[in-house]
Amino acid sequence: IINYGVTMDGLANQLLNVVVANERPDLERQWADLVTEMGENAQLLVSLEDTLLRELSSSTGNILDNHELIATLENTKAKAVEIQGKLQLAEQTKGEISVARAVYKPVAKRGSILYFAEAGLVTINSMYEISLDSFLGVFKTSLETSKKDSNLDSRLRNMIDTIQRQVYDYTCTGIFERHKLMFSFQMTCMVMNGEGTLEMPVLDFFLKGDTSLEGVSEVCPVTWLVGSGWKDLICLSGLNDVFADLVKDFKAKVSVWKEWYDLESPEAVPIPSGFHALLSPLQRLGVMRCFRPDRVYNAVKLFVMEMVGEKYVQPPVLDYGRIFQQSSPKAPMVFILSPGADPQSDIQKFCDEMGMTARFKFVALGQGQGPIAEQLLEVGSKRGHWVLLQNCHLLASWLKTLEKILNDMKDPHKDFRLWLTTEPTDRFPLGILQRALKVVTEPPDGLKLNMRATYSRIDAAVLDECPHWAFRPCLYVLAFLHAVVLERRKYGKIGWNVNYDFNESDLNISRRLLSLYLQKSFEDSDEFLPWGSLKYLIGDAMYGGRVSDDMDRRILKTYLEEYMGDFLFDDCQKFSFSTTGFDYQLPEWGELENYTQMIESLPLTNSPAVFGLHPNAEIGYYSIAVKSMWMDLISLQPRRAGSGEGMSREDYIS
Repeated sequence: IINYGVTMDGLANQLLNVVVANERPDLERQWADLVTEMGENAQLLVSLEDTLLRELSSSTGNILDNHELIATLENTKAKAVEIQGKLQLAEQTKGEISVARAVYKPVAKRGSILYFAEAGLVTINSMYEISLDSFLGVFKTSLETSKKDSNLDSRLRNMIDTIQRQVYDYTCTGIFERHKLMFSFQMTCMVMNGEGTLEMPVLDFFLKGDTSLEGVSEVCPVTWLVGSGWKDLICLSGLNDVFADLVKDFKAKVSVWKEWYDLESPEAVPIPSGFHALLSPLQRLGVMRCFRPDRVYNAVKLFVMEMVGEKYVQPPVLDYGRIFQQSSPKAPMVFILSPGADPQSDIQKFCDEMGMTARFKFVALGQGQGPIAEQLLEVGSKRGHWVLLQNCHLLASWLKTLEKILNDMKDPHKDFRLWLTTEPTDRFPLGILQRALKVVTEPPDGLKLNMRATYSRIDAAVLDECPHWAFRPCLYVLAFLHAVVLERRKYGKIGWNVNYDFNESDLNISRRLLSLYLQKSFEDSDEFLPWGSLKYLIGDAMYGGRVSDDMDRRILKTYLEEYMGDFLFDDCQKFSFSTTGFDYQLPEWGELENYTQMIESLPLTNSPAVFGLHPNAEIGYYSIAVKSMWMDLISLQPRRAGSGEGMSREDYIS
């Protein structure tokens, strides 16, 4: 049996060749020529030895009288000495080149770590399959686009940062929102492990807690700490002396710890009694698990921000231009659908921008649609069409045929692009997933990221489509309302009694209605804005059209009453959406930058009070989210023997 599994060290060696070829092509050519020459010389040496042995074995009589054989021996010996000298010189040169190449090893090692972080996600969802070729494409692009610098250390740092950021963006584009923070944490831990700074016992505790079946040896001194938290705390005290001192301090200063425990966001406040400075960021997560598991989700965000930077908890917005640049005629784009999402309108809009409207063909797959799709692919690949196949999950039996068509497609037109939409399904062929660029169409998590996603699709032309002075502030209000109704969904029954599929179409139609009515008001020179009509159309017709529950409809109407009215422009009392934890104000009237700068100033996390909910509303959501994250992270951890002395995967394969 031959094991073709790639190891982290093996991949790092391959990536080193890529890095050196990009940075020092002369060195890589010299290395390749040297390896070839050494191989040829070694082969020639073996050939000479074989010739010598053959001559000796075939000779007859006295060897000393065989002058021809002696001449052959002397010739062979001279050549062997010469080749041996060349090999020794080559070995010396190889050592010198290896030293010069070694400075780029950190870049190759980081690339290898990132590949395994990304490739491991397939254990969570089969739609996350990725091939090494796809990763190499991102890796090479990152090397080419990273900032140049004459200082080698700065250049290495620039390459590592660019590779890490682009791999993160590429991965987050193709995974669901609930897995993005989990991936950031896993990637951070793997990078720390590669640098030798990861505390594995602490990480194991953070993910699993106390897994023993025995009861707690001593009774918890307080009633407000749950039993599992106390059991975990006792287990934590056995990991090192600092944790043991923390438990002693907890017993001695119960009131101080109770005050910290009762905070709405204890993860944002230092751990009592000076232990915050004594503990590493990962150790603080272990403490948070014991006391407030419902705040661990936000604590993980803070951990990632502290270790690798804030940008790794802010996934990129869905940008069709960026997706198109990463695509190729042979690599389809697979849009993995979430409830209520339909990217067809966005794809068609992008198609218009790229001047491909006349060459855009699409078909919704279903029974009997396979032959039609095959014809579109055959014609499109030759004439450079964009082909969109919708709802691939409804014709999963035909997808094997699609895989064969793509494999047989040798030289498609350079403008040809294949767009696929599908719901997550185990029946999707791995061959397509591995070569495809995957895109998840799902609203981002958090008020700020939702607002950023909305304004990423708004340009100066949209702001200028209505001449009324109130259009720009009202558009910001509409974007805020859209983010609020989406964010309320994550709180379950506390947010909405029914989980409604609010989506981008609600926002787009509401924006057009807002523009239409304010345009008419501007043309008629009306003194008052048509608030009544706007509230009804947006709150009752558009968003309200999805709402079936009377209490939910009342909430939606209340939002419209709170967010829309002449009070938005009151100079005496400045309007704020909320002042909980941050002053969520309406930006000053101005260009697009005014509004995007305000969005960038918003906090990443916000209390449910911003939406008019009680702060405790998020306890259930965060508790479920962190349990799911722990389960996913545990499934991604490398298998190790219980004694800690078993062979690692790397050692086993090699």
